[in-house]
Amino acid sequence: MGCDRNCGLITGAVIGAILAVFGGILMPVGDTLIQKTIKKEVVLEEGTTAFKNWVKTGTEIYRQFWIFDVQNPEEVMMNSSNIQVKQRGPYTYRVRFLAKENITQDPKDNTVSFLQPNGAIFEPSLSVGTEADNFTVLNLAVAYNNTADGVYKVFNGKDSISKVAIIDTYKGKRNLSYWESYCDMINGTDAASFPPFIEKSQVLQFFSSDICRSIYAVFESDVNLKGIPVYRFVLPSKAFASPVQNPDNHCFCTEKIISKNCTSSGVLDISKCKEGKPVYISLPHFLYASPDVSETTDGLNPNEEEHRTYLDIEPITGFTLQFAKRLQINLLVKPSNKIQVLKRLKRNYIVPILWLNETGTIGDEKAKMFRSQVTGKINLLGLIEMILLSVGVVMFVAFMISYCACRSKPIK
Repeated sequence: MGCDRNCGLITGAVIGAILAVFGGILMPVGDTLIQKTIKKEVVLEEGTTAFKNWVKTGTEIYRQFWIFDVQNPEEVMMNSSNIQVKQRGPYTYRVRFLAKENITQDPKDNTVSFLQPNGAIFEPSLSVGTEADNFTVLNLAVAYNNTADGVYKVFNGKDSISKVAIIDTYKGKRNLSYWESYCDMINGTDAASFPPFIEKSQVLQFFSSDICRSIYAVFESDVNLKGIPVYRFVLPSKAFASPVQNPDNHCFCTEKIISKNCTSSGVLDISKCKEGKPVYISLPHFLYASPDVSETTDGLNPNEEEHRTYLDIEPITGFTLQFAKRLQINLLVKPSNKIQVLKRLKRNYIVPILWLNETGTIGDEKAKMFRSQVTGKINLLGLIEMILLSVGVVMFVAFMISYCACRSKPIK
């Protein structure tokens, strides 16, 4: 009887140990299976999940414009007064609904090239007015139609998944010819996706043709997006700082007067990128800009919640599932004896013209599919691993304690 009981306890302990070991083994094996599946599905080639969503995004993307309406033009022209502005908007367009064109795979260097056609459909229900409103700057949005961005050539990830979606060339070049030194490099992806297995410690680099440069984002927080755990990466203020505050930005300072000897923060002269037109870009309402930038303009109210740029990235696949790209277009206006309305000006102005908010969020159906095919399976596997390990350890410990207790009792 004692033998039967002891044998039963030993058997229970052995079963517990086997379950614990199996659970422990399943962890690296499961992780390997997940990595193998992800590496296969994020490659940019016909038949993969990534390729299908890459060719034509299923996410509805909107670009909203806010126009800065100058309230006192006469005072400014006559007395060089501060510009009083009032923002009007949003005027909303649906964009990026057209599929990529001229998609060409190059097996020699494992890249895929494409052209991204632009299109804009006005959305009256999401706007405060109509396209007939008297704002000539709205032509910027209309002119978006029948244009294209590219040609882009990106790595498809077949030879190395760590390079998938990273831009090899843009318009046939690896540099932009706008900036000096490393500032002129085309770095990272286009921000629609990144190589998989994102770490919070990473600095994510991406290129934006809208701002004529490469830029980067850093991890800020964990976010739950429709039941999908994502990492929120944001553009830090350091990316817009003056070379005095961030020496890495020295090659983005191209002149000394407007930038006050490269001490001003928060604006970027992109005139070389705009055929010599005096265009400066910034974040909306001069967010993160130094006080001297906005000292000639009244009516601005910068705040991070409305005006910063962020990316919500699913870390296992590297897919951007939600984003908000915020950007402000400004014009440099200077005194000029050749232009009548500028003759009386006594100082330079960086005049805010408009700011845009381009946003996209994974739809409910796609989120459901993503949960079932990616995060759901990973969570289920993790749950099984933990149950096997926990139950196994508990069984092993409990049966071994019982066995020892029985062994210590004197036989009657």
